Amino acid sequence: MILEEFTKVTGYHRKHAIRVLTTPITSEPKIRAVRRVYSEAVKEAWIVLWEASDRICGQRLKALLPQLLGAMERHGHLQLEEGIRARLLAMSAATIDRQLHLVGEQACGRRKKRSSTTNRVRKLVAVRRFADWEEQLPPGYLEIDLVTHCGPRLEGSFVHTLVLTDIVSGWTECIALPVGEQALIVEAITGLRPKLPFPLLGLDTDNDSAFLNDTLWNYCQEHGIVFTRAGLIARMIRRG
Repeated sequence: MILEEFTKVTGYHRKHAIRVLTTPITSEPKIRAVRRVYSEAVKEAWIVLWEASDRICGQRLKALLPQLLGAMERHGHLQLEEGIRARLLAMSAATIDRQLHLVGEQACGRRKKRSSTTNRVRKLVAVRRFADWEEQLPPGYLEIDLVTHCGPRLEGSFVHTLVLTDIVSGWTECIALPVGEQALIVEAITGLRPKLPFPLLGLDTDNDSAFLNDTLWNYCQEHGIVFTRAGLIARMIRRG
């Protein structure tokens, strides 16, 4: 009778109600792991450093930080207390990405829902992080990105620049596009290949749907081009 009354009052399933009633109550409080909270001064410093580094990902920013921080302090662009400076240098790359997550969304707008095609191609394209690049990599592996010349808002019509940079040599090509459309991107890459001083071996993109689509995927497969994409931070940040 007690069990039936308990299930009526709580709405619990009978088996769950039995478990609740038979579980002994302990007075000892649960100990939770202390989550590290960073002050506003640390967050503001990260934003300044992130913008100064052209919004690179956490892994690259972590590696660049000692040199970048020292240069900005020498030139008077940033003055930090010793405690804040120590906390910045102690941060891991994953923590940097988490700290900049909301900043990236505010700077570039909320992420749009990906289409089923984009999600399918994302599963086909391998993720290549900063640490995955080999030291003895030959020229021909290019990072590509779209720069939108739209000002502070993604509204109306505006031109794009397709930027391709060789990982090893730093050789950079810039191609103007009227729109960031997949067929135009493939056409631009096709026209650029004969002009490069080395064969095109690989393309590494962000997670923009302008790159993660059947058109570019099929093109890379047909021409033996290694197609990879960036990791976490690039999924939410587009340079503007």
